[in-house]
Amino acid sequence: MKLTYPAKPILTFFLAAGVLFLAACSSQLDLPLPTSTPTALSTETPTETIVWFPATNTPTVFSTQIPAPTQDFHPGLGDVIFSDSFEQPELWDTASSSEASAAVTRNRLVLSISGPGPLTIASLRSLPVMGDFYAEATVNISLCSGKDQYGILYRAASGGNYYRFTINCSGELRAERVRARETYPLLDWISSGDAPAGAPAEVKLGVWADGREMRFFLNDQYQASVTDPIFSSGTLGFFIFASGQTPVTVSFSDLTAYSVSYLLPTITPIPSWTPTLTPNP
Repeated sequence: MKLTYPAKPILTFFLAAGVLFLAACSSQLDLPLPTSTPTALSTETPTETIVWFPATNTPTVFSTQIPAPTQDFHPGLGDVIFSDSFEQPELWDTASSSEASAAVTRNRLVLSISGPGPLTIASLRSLPVMGDFYAEATVNISLCSGKDQYGILYRAASGGNYYRFTINCSGELRAERVRARETYPLLDWISSGDAPAGAPAEVKLGVWADGREMRFFLNDQYQASVTDPIFSSGTLGFFIFASGQTPVTVSFSDLTAYSVSYLLPTITPIPSWTPTLTPNP
């Protein structure tokens, strides 16, 4: 027996299935793409962190500078040996001639040369004889120029033997040894800002002598030092020298001599290490 089915229900079924299929495909094709949602920026002001113990600036510590002691260029000064205000002419060599003169007057020793040079005149003090000392005197230069000279004699003895600290009128100084009237330079001419250049002028000169060492000063300023072992003692004096045709006049006053007792510092030697030798058994 042949079964027959109605055609309309079957067609309705297939149409419904097609619609569902298309709807399913359409839903798959029309899905929206995923989008990223921007993160909202915070508009709040960040809270400042409180530092309860802030760091402080540490000052830089510098090492303390200890000033070096001022060097004493005439150490060991003692008592005054003598002070001469030039009131006793008999203590000094004096002379007078048409060319040169040495006179003690008005509390000064005045040395003068009026004749043509080269010419020297000197005056020595008879007492005392000294070995180690510091002597200073004021020098007043009235007439002097160029290579004319003046200065102090010390450790002077008979026979023309002495040391001489010399200044010329060009602002230079020199140290000499005169032995049997022959001159030997111990310090050749050097310029000094303390030495007057020309006349009139005034300067204080000084000599420190201890043993073989001798130091020279102008206006209390150290100038130079020399060493020489030849003369150990003698008297003091002054001199002038005319180098040319012009006259020279220089006076000396306020002479004072001090004792000097000075020992050079002894350098302690560094002990050396000597290894101990142990005999082998």
